[in-house]
Amino acid sequence: MNLNLRVWRQSNATDPGKLVDYPAPDISEHMSFLEMLDVVNERLIVKDEQPIAFDHDCREGICGMCSLMINGIAHGPEKGTTVCQLHMRHFKDGDTLVIEPWRARAFPVVRDLVVDRSSFDRIMQVGGFVSANTGNAPDGNAIPISKVEADLAMDAAACIGCGACVASCKNASAMLFVGAKVSQFLHLPQGHPERKSRASNMVAAMDHEGFGNCTNQYECEAVCPKEISVSVISELNREYTRATLTSGSD
Repeated sequence: MNLNLRVWRQSNATDPGKLVDYPAPDISEHMSFLEMLDVVNERLIVKDEQPIAFDHDCREGICGMCSLMINGIAHGPEKGTTVCQLHMRHFKDGDTLVIEPWRARAFPVVRDLVVDRSSFDRIMQVGGFVSANTGNAPDGNAIPISKVEADLAMDAAACIGCGACVASCKNASAMLFVGAKVSQFLHLPQGHPERKSRASNMVAAMDHEGFGNCTNQYECEAVCPKEISVSVISELNREYTRATLTSGSD
């Protein structure tokens, strides 16, 4: 298949950047989207041109590194799919694909399609942990947890921190990400020692990083590759209210 690519090129954080057209002929429909970009880059290198910079790591839909807007949709047109798991058979011969980085003040562009998502790391540093001794794993039945609670925790823990929720939100809100991280600990007893401070600390860090507010339009849920439910945002709001009302109490 033959494709036309319009790729965002930006040499550094201060460069204004622009969309550049690249032909992509003879692309196999069996390639993943990132493999297609690999082929395009190999051709650019042969012509002594600068290859397109983009994030990638596991290429198995686990790490969340492959952060691309494809025709205005985070991770592309397939629901519940990361860019690295998106295959070219979902496009048609002759298609024009506009490829851009995440757009958010808290995710500044480093170069081309690569953005700095260390703001997520700083949010995790203030609340995304539990006070548990390290060592051998305890017996699986040592702490009884109902299947309902375990399933809710696992559903929230599926978040890979890719940032698609932020990129798709008109306010660049990180509420789905923060909600997922709060929720995964909320439903497990191991997460309760930090319960009082976790939500308030993570929300404060989120605001400090420059993320916007949620407006309940559910774009975040629509593009999340792990299909995290917006119900975690409701849990975050309840936990934040609880933390605020009990602030200073034992």
